[in-house]
Amino acid sequence: MTLNFLGSSPTRFLFFTGKGGVGKTSIASAASLHLADAGKTVLLVSTDPASNLDEMLGVTLSNRPAAVPGAPRLSVLNIDPTAAAEAYRVRVLAQLETGTDEKTRQTVREELSGACTTEIAAFDEFTGLLADEASGFDHVVFDTAPTGHTLRLLSLPKAWTGFLAGNDRGASCLGPHSGLKMQEERFRHAMEALANERLTTIVLVTRPERGAIREADRTSVELKAMGLSNQHLVVNGVFRASGARDAVAASLEKEGRSALADMPEGLRRLPREEIALRAYDMVGLDALRSLLAPAGSPKPMAEREPDPAAMAAGRYPDLRALIDRLAGDGRGLIMVMGKGGVGKTTIASAIAIGLVGRGHSVHLSTTDPAAHLAMTLDGELPGLLVDRIDPKAETARYVAKAMETRGRDLDEAGRALLREDLESPCTEEVAVFHAFSRIVGEARSAFVVLDTAPTGHSLLLMDATGAYHRQMVQNLPAQPGSGRLITPLMRLQDSAYTHVILVTLAETTPVSQAAALQEDLRRAGIEPYAWVINKCLVASGTRDPLLLRRLSGERAQIARVHDGLAKATYLLPRLAEPPVGIAALERLAGSTVG
Repeated sequence: MTLNFLGSSPTRFLFFTGKGGVGKTSIASAASLHLADAGKTVLLVSTDPASNLDEMLGVTLSNRPAAVPGAPRLSVLNIDPTAAAEAYRVRVLAQLETGTDEKTRQTVREELSGACTTEIAAFDEFTGLLADEASGFDHVVFDTAPTGHTLRLLSLPKAWTGFLAGNDRGASCLGPHSGLKMQEERFRHAMEALANERLTTIVLVTRPERGAIREADRTSVELKAMGLSNQHLVVNGVFRASGARDAVAASLEKEGRSALADMPEGLRRLPREEIALRAYDMVGLDALRSLLAPAGSPKPMAEREPDPAAMAAGRYPDLRALIDRLAGDGRGLIMVMGKGGVGKTTIASAIAIGLVGRGHSVHLSTTDPAAHLAMTLDGELPGLLVDRIDPKAETARYVAKAMETRGRDLDEAGRALLREDLESPCTEEVAVFHAFSRIVGEARSAFVVLDTAPTGHSLLLMDATGAYHRQMVQNLPAQPGSGRLITPLMRLQDSAYTHVILVTLAETTPVSQAAALQEDLRRAGIEPYAWVINKCLVASGTRDPLLLRRLSGERAQIARVHDGLAKATYLLPRLAEPPVGIAALERLAGSTVG
């Protein structure tokens, strides 16, 4: 098959976005290969700090284009926020006037150490690719981070252009404004390119699942409000059961058909295509090329028939056992982390409900801009406080507090300058970090369960936590007799205070990303407590032929986690009905696997 937006005259820029786990990277990679195989020069760009393009394409990612072996005319790069931030710092410091004393340079260097700088630096590289830095390529394909982070990225050209238009003063959290003013023309050009239907196509990727479809609809509406109207819809992983006798397979098909039948009208009006569920992971060029191949094409070499002897389900501890362990502490912070689409929100909600059922009061919150908690819970429970870190509300709170404290003794001119600085798009990142820190502190006396954003966005939040810790330790050393300084990072590093639960699926890419996240956390001094392998067909009892062909791959990934990655492994089966609502989550928290 050929997706209609890849027809006779595809646009130069193609953006693939959607809820975590819907297959954005697979489809973006397959589309890039299709264009390259047709003779076009293509640059595939990941804007996700936790990208897995390297594993899928068999190439080492960096912030410079790298040729993909086996795919002439296709190159790939990853916008690495850390590398981008360091390059940005070097450029800003180079703009300081000759003769600037070392103390001033050190002050600017410290101001450039936070999350604001990381965001604007990554954004700066993104806008460069929309301008002239990819001039040697016929097409630039963007594989974006999960939706909430992507909406933030795509809103930045307009936000920064508006901020800079009325601000030409000294310095901010990003260093000298003169460095940003030099980029204003490039920001404006980026916004024009994004809104130009002859240049840019937005591809909304979803699964035939209600949550993913709702998020695609919300994304579509928000992008149209930004002027990005050339949108297409791809429904990935459409499943058709081989018969009605297999409850899991029949339920999967019924769930998909029902979700598509109830699709919001705005999405229904978009050009749309469907891609069938495959029996193999999308790893390697053969598998990726097969994704857009006509029906009946030979399967890629990566696929193998299952070994029946390897498919017998073993016994693993279930979610009830994990909750029992957690409940024994009586309080603490439980952070549920992982790649988008693996079921973090479901697991976090089930853990919170399980703790309430064991007699504890629980605060359940989320750092995810897309915020799926309300949809998953679909109800209220005594003893459970549910909220989310709302970026807009937290920004308003932060600005009001800053004006009340820092602006209290300023004259009108000073207050006007302070308010102008607080209108920076960076203020939102700072406000979200302060809200995160506040929630972390609550776990001193109660249970706090935190459903985190997909991996890449969470890593940026961890970067902000580390930057704040370094700043506090350097500038506010604890004085004898004044009590010990405890930063949010120190609480996260305290294994008696914080338990990090990594959630994955029994598939190559989610496991690899969870393993990479674990290494990132360990470098920050944070040791994961346990892994949860979610939605396992191997424990579901299915006999559907297509689903059975996926089992040998699942077995290999379960063994990979249990034998070499996790200190403790818990396994949940794929259920015949999605666990949505308080009652279903209570059952999940008390389920048995064996």
